[in-house]
Amino acid sequence: MQAVICHGPRDYRLEEIPVPTPGPGELLVRVEAVGICASDLKAYHGAAKFWGDANRPAWAETEVVPGHEFTGTVVRADDEARAHWGVEVGDRVVAEQIVPCWDCRYCDTGNYHMCAPHDMFGFKRRNPGGMASYMVFPTQALVHRISKDLPPAHAAFAEPLSCALHAVERANIRFDDVVVVAGCGPIGLGMIAGAAAKFPAEIVALDMDRRKLDLALRTGATRAINIGEEDAVAVVKEMTGGYGADVYLEGTGHPSAVLQGLNLLRKLGRFVEYSVFKDDVSVDWSIISDDKELDVLGAHLGPGCWPAAIRLIESGRLPMDDICTHQLPLSEFQHGLDLVASGQESIKVSLIPS
Repeated sequence: MQAVICHGPRDYRLEEIPVPTPGPGELLVRVEAVGICASDLKAYHGAAKFWGDANRPAWAETEVVPGHEFTGTVVRADDEARAHWGVEVGDRVVAEQIVPCWDCRYCDTGNYHMCAPHDMFGFKRRNPGGMASYMVFPTQALVHRISKDLPPAHAAFAEPLSCALHAVERANIRFDDVVVVAGCGPIGLGMIAGAAAKFPAEIVALDMDRRKLDLALRTGATRAINIGEEDAVAVVKEMTGGYGADVYLEGTGHPSAVLQGLNLLRKLGRFVEYSVFKDDVSVDWSIISDDKELDVLGAHLGPGCWPAAIRLIESGRLPMDDICTHQLPLSEFQHGLDLVASGQESIKVSLIPS
């Protein structure tokens, strides 16, 4: 079968490899679509988060099939696998990004998304990802059925949407909150959709792309600010009687968005950081402590949010045709990475293996 293989930063190649063979209790899945995530792009570019630096060892491995946002059809499942997941051959499925060990401190306390070994599809040799014609779901994976009526790229969007919903949950949004979402890419749009379901007083979308801001309004934002044309901090302060926003959700991965959020929040506000950064970010921590006593929260993956993400996509409430802008054959993976890198033409780019 065809597969994209990561040989290291900026060295991804389309190759022919054997179709994987599932073991007892495992599923063989024919991949229908795999999204290209911003973290895939940062891994491709060699970010320290994946390849290590003076402060951390390398986490990603070479000779791996990338791709952790995927959907596909079950083509082989033994009795053990069918009983374990409640799926049948022919079902369309998605699997959560992480393959938990189910035997560490975090898994034992229900926090499987922070599993200590932290094996994820598409970054470790043990669990090849979805940029291939076929892949195997191991017995430890978390598998969900999803409608066959959806276009494949829409079904694969369950992964980034689950992540965005987890960030929204971390923010503990209340009905009278003014919520600001930085970035109207796939994660930011998912944050807006999730925040809208909480029905706060205002949802303010920030971006520099008018097309994305228009889409944010259709996804649930009540106001859109082009930060290339307006001072977002000043506008939000004016909206809130000079106080600032209650909640800031960061979904850009750009260092400037961090300081923007700290300045934009009111005292005792809540900052949720979801992005993966290519470069280190430095801020004045006095803003967080002495100036405002902020709650600064991280968010990782989408624990417990996959059923809601699937329901939201299946409901037809999101403008999925406009979110999923590009579907390319696997052979054009480099073009897909370039589209994500430019950010000018695309929102969600997916590869469609043959």
